[in-house]
Amino acid sequence: MIQNYRQYLLLEKSLSANTLEAYLNDVSKLFSFLEDEQVSIYQVTLEHLHTFAAGLRDLGISPRSQIRIISGIKSFFKFLLTDEYIDSDPSELLESPKIGRHLPDVLTVNEIDRIVSCIDLSQPEGHRNKAMIETMYSCGLRVSELCGLKMNDLYMEEGFLKVTGKGSKQRLVPMSPAAIREIDFYINGTRRFIDIKPGAESYLFLSIRRGKPISRVMVFDIVKKLVQEAGITKNVSPHTFRHSFATHLLEGGANLRAIQCMLGHEKIATTEIYTHIDRNRLRQEIEMHHPRNMSK
Repeated sequence: MIQNYRQYLLLEKSLSANTLEAYLNDVSKLFSFLEDEQVSIYQVTLEHLHTFAAGLRDLGISPRSQIRIISGIKSFFKFLLTDEYIDSDPSELLESPKIGRHLPDVLTVNEIDRIVSCIDLSQPEGHRNKAMIETMYSCGLRVSELCGLKMNDLYMEEGFLKVTGKGSKQRLVPMSPAAIREIDFYINGTRRFIDIKPGAESYLFLSIRRGKPISRVMVFDIVKKLVQEAGITKNVSPHTFRHSFATHLLEGGANLRAIQCMLGHEKIATTEIYTHIDRNRLRQEIEMHHPRNMSK
């Protein structure tokens, strides 16, 4: 059953390796619970699943993680129903905990410039790091998308990147002149002198010392170090550049649907979080400048 579910997630849902393992871990948690309760998977009821969900809360698992686990469980039962392991889906009415909408930290253009200015271009990794920062910000990439970029994903003359996002879905994203310039410096400079390991030749961003594709952890460490050097106290991660990309586009008057396409969001509701950020800033502007809101 589990092996068939793995194949379903891999072949039909086209999930990434990380998401695939997360879904299988969710199912493992459910089976551990059912074993303790001495209940067969074929006997599970909504009441059992409510007890399972309550156990997640009792363990102190965050609401956001609870939502992800419950989503994985619902996916599993949907598979069981589709493949006729069960006659009805007990998770159909299982609800996830409600959480408030989280507005992520966003960098100003000045703060991004400060971060970029802290990159030491005299070091071997300098131009690579600058190219990565410019690409994340000007193209709104997820860190996994950045790490997965390959040389044949670059259309430098046309000014586009081919990005492979969640579910192996591909999209074309315009590149800024700054990103094109920095990638060109890196490819024709630093990258030429890296001892690239077999199998890594096609990847764009490489570890200088290891000659392998750069990892998510390395990108996090690079960003954290640059943010500290820039004296920025916000909670900044590589994803912050993606948030900043979308917010700055919206503030500049870009269409929400266009932003959705560039971010690779399947649903427009996911993109709409940036309208909340914009409204929040609008409220701040009103409170600061409107005569009926200004304090004496």
